[in-house]
Amino acid sequence: MISTNQFKNGNHIEVEGTVFKILEFQHVKPGKGGAFVRTKLRRASDGNVIDRTFRAGEKFRDVRTEARKMQFLYADGSDAHLMDTESFEQIAVPESTVAEALRWITPSSEVDVLFIDGEPSDLQLPSAVDLEVAATEPGVRGDSASGGKTKPATLETGAVLQVPLFVEQGERVRVDTRTGEYMARA
Repeated sequence: MISTNQFKNGNHIEVEGTVFKILEFQHVKPGKGGAFVRTKLRRASDGNVIDRTFRAGEKFRDVRTEARKMQFLYADGSDAHLMDTESFEQIAVPESTVAEALRWITPSSEVDVLFIDGEPSDLQLPSAVDLEVAATEPGVRGDSASGGKTKPATLETGAVLQVPLFVEQGERVRVDTRTGEYMARA
């Protein structure tokens, strides 16, 4: 069991049968009445973020989590197939639960798979990845120096994002995986 006094950002807890990741928490001790803990939690099953308040000292089941390095093999439309790089054991994770992460990884790339109570739950990506631009319109001559102008580009993974006009097809770009925005040329 874990108490509200032992909360840490990144911990996983079970609340009413649902597993959540603690994103933020704040202990509040008002002048009158009992202390409480205000939290921001992300549901592990679908990624929804909720705000929740608990009484100080309330206890929850501590959820065992483990991150394992695995290789992403392919996605077939219903499942994402991964292979453990040490035991070569293959697992399938429902594509709907990891759809956001799949936008930023290519087949045969290494990812950290988060296991919650022994079941694969989520893919943990680095904060930035380098991907090749598969298709984009050519920039108009003279537009490359003017700031703030962007155009859509399709990456090798199929994700579409806005890039500056000077980025050409075949170039590698760095993408922020948290926001899905262009950062720089790779």
